[in-house]
Amino acid sequence: MSHDQSAVQRRRAARLSSKRFLSDGPLRTMRDRLTTLAAIDGLDEVPDFYGTDGPVRRLEERTAELLGTEDAVFFPTGTMAQQVALRHGAELTGRRTVALHPLSHLEQHERQAYNQLTGLRALWPTTEQRQPTPAEIAELGEPLGTLAVELPLRDPGYLLPSWTELVELTEAARAVGARVHFDGARLWNTTTHFGRSLAEIAALADSTYVSFYKDLGGISGAALAGTSALAGYARAWRHRMGGDLFQQWPAAVAALHGLDTVLPHIPRYAEHAATLIPALAALPGARINPAAPPTHEFQLWLPHSAEALRAANLALAEQEGTWFIGYWSDAAPGLAMGEVTLGAPALHWTPDEVTRVGHRFLELAAAHG
Repeated sequence: MSHDQSAVQRRRAARLSSKRFLSDGPLRTMRDRLTTLAAIDGLDEVPDFYGTDGPVRRLEERTAELLGTEDAVFFPTGTMAQQVALRHGAELTGRRTVALHPLSHLEQHERQAYNQLTGLRALWPTTEQRQPTPAEIAELGEPLGTLAVELPLRDPGYLLPSWTELVELTEAARAVGARVHFDGARLWNTTTHFGRSLAEIAALADSTYVSFYKDLGGISGAALAGTSALAGYARAWRHRMGGDLFQQWPAAVAALHGLDTVLPHIPRYAEHAATLIPALAALPGARINPAAPPTHEFQLWLPHSAEALRAANLALAEQEGTWFIGYWSDAAPGLAMGEVTLGAPALHWTPDEVTRVGHRFLELAAAHG
């Protein structure tokens, strides 16, 4: 076993044995997952066959209802769903250009599939760490097929525009004859910030992609929602791309469970996160990005190396059974960025506890530095 594999197994063991979690949550075994699924109602029916019926179809209908769209189509991955949406936009408009942020998931985490698979070309309205403005869309200087907006924009810090800014941005895209696609992998988290329902948000777009494992705790899978015409197109291309798996009921059942048990509580996560964030921001040398996070997910920057902070989190987990913040990456020498998700486990923390454990965490980081 390599050193890297050994380190990964040690972190997994520490997370499995931890009793308290601030960011993220417990690492569940396959047996735990199967036990949870086995207790869900409706398992006496036959499974789906190539995604045309059963729990997959129920999930599609439920998603369309939540997003206020005519239909929704289940995909095994969000990457596949997004490529279908962008291809559809290009064929309808006759324009093979996509306006997107250079730090968007489409650009950073999908190996530029929009270009490699479909031959689309990206336009960057801005390189600043924010959503583009209507003026920047109007000033692109060439025909635009689709505007893709990631909500929230994860890599720069889970950023969201205001509701007025989002409305004006989508109107600017339509003013130049473009379609609007929402990369809404975490769209579930945006309703509190916007003060609007999921259906009201999705109504601004021609197509909306949502993930079932990000934040909802599902196994895998995504959906592409929009008109019936889009759904028909999506099913044809899902088949061509190899996405019509024989059976996908475990992912669909887990997603339905997440919609039932997690989605209703997400507004509470954002509300409680707002009470804990000041305690994190007050830790020595800490900086929160963005300064006022619009959701319960954000970045925490600390003046230590990522290696020291990962070691501190591991020591805290092994010695005290507390998993604080596990994911860190180096941003500059002596400065690291951590992605923080204050979900259900964080509801059990008070600001004073965050302060106390945070100082202990930094003591361990200094010892490992």
